[in-house]
Amino acid sequence: MFVYKWPADKENDTGVVSEHSMCDVEGPGISSYSSNPPAAGTSLVHCLNQALRDVPKEKHVGTPLYLGATAGMRLLQLGPEGSVGSGGCACSTQPVAATLKSYPFDFRGSKILSGEEEGVFGWVTANYLLENFIKRGWLGEWIQPQKKTLGAMDFGGASTQITFETRDTIEDPRNEVMLKLYGQTYKVYTHSFLCYGRDQVLKRLLSKLLQAERYQAIVSHPCWPMGYRKTLSLSSVYNSPCTEKEMPNLALDTTVTVVGTGNGSLCAMHVNKLFNFTSCSFSHCSFDGIFQPEVSGNFIAFSAFFYTVDFIQAVMGRPVRLPSDLKDAAETICATNWSELLQKAPKLEKRLPDYCAVTMFVYLLTTKGYNFNNHSFPNITFQKKAGDTSIGWALGYMLNLTNMIPAEKPSSHKSMLYNYWVILILLFVITTLTSLVTAVCLLRRSKSGTI
Repeated sequence: MFVYKWPADKENDTGVVSEHSMCDVEGPGISSYSSNPPAAGTSLVHCLNQALRDVPKEKHVGTPLYLGATAGMRLLQLGPEGSVGSGGCACSTQPVAATLKSYPFDFRGSKILSGEEEGVFGWVTANYLLENFIKRGWLGEWIQPQKKTLGAMDFGGASTQITFETRDTIEDPRNEVMLKLYGQTYKVYTHSFLCYGRDQVLKRLLSKLLQAERYQAIVSHPCWPMGYRKTLSLSSVYNSPCTEKEMPNLALDTTVTVVGTGNGSLCAMHVNKLFNFTSCSFSHCSFDGIFQPEVSGNFIAFSAFFYTVDFIQAVMGRPVRLPSDLKDAAETICATNWSELLQKAPKLEKRLPDYCAVTMFVYLLTTKGYNFNNHSFPNITFQKKAGDTSIGWALGYMLNLTNMIPAEKPSSHKSMLYNYWVILILLFVITTLTSLVTAVCLLRRSKSGTI
């Protein structure tokens, strides 16, 4: 949950919206409550109570409240054949909406964002916060910075997105978005890969490994560290539309024990099989037959991209400057045994076994998938926040719904009061400097007269 704030004179303003506070909702995402929908609403109570404290009481009624859902809920929309249908979607959002309506805010509805919307809103957030669209000059006037926009890469739990401005022809119209912001037109490429988010990648990888070893009672996992093992039920692997097509003809309560072997090269081979790098009906593709123009310019990578690289740098003590650094880090993590990893990062125990697989996935996604190389990879900044505000789709979504970004450039008269103050300060400085210069001249004349 994010609480954003801005001055009362927000009309046509920019660079003034900031994150007041955030709250991590207890438990998993709302898509995981499809079998127990009321619990989805209950899970939000802790954060909504914090919002009651964070937002001044006299502003409760006038504060708009929005619910945005992304890839986890898009997965619930998928029917049994993988087509979009009703799924379990409504039964999860209705109790959530009921909970939100019970609070004194101005609840304006919920929406499941498309993959393209999720990607574009993340791109808008990053460039808005970094003042790449427009900013106020020192005289109070609006100016368009002479710098290019940043590309945005998001890596969530169920999907991953890449979005960037391009001059190249976008051969698939489904990947092209034209935006007009502050009088400037932007041609943006965007694509969202469903089932390529962190959690779903790990499920799909487990499914491939179970298949490869024919669902034996004990299965080797080359991406898990030596010394780590876990017993799990088949239902925990095949309870997702991303894996259900691979479901074996076995009882879902069947359990298998998965044992880590810490083999980096084998891990890379299995993670590589999650992608389809061969089929392409366009001049350029990333993977799975999806068109992508050549990456260009600077990029910002956030969400699980940031957490993965932060783990490599902060816990493993390794730099990430080139693609080979990512590959070497993945192999090092894979080769580190479980007890040593636990000693390095005891607070990360829950996610610790998966850093080898996730790092290997990020390496293959960015290099073989998005085609970053030694020249372009250093242009990626792995970042969680810009200033005090989190980078992600949420701020872009809110800016869109509240019409905070106009299509046309703001008129200059909005800043006239600010300009008057600047002029007064300049007059004061000029007067002061003139007085000083006059005083110095008089002092010199008096000295020369004395001589």
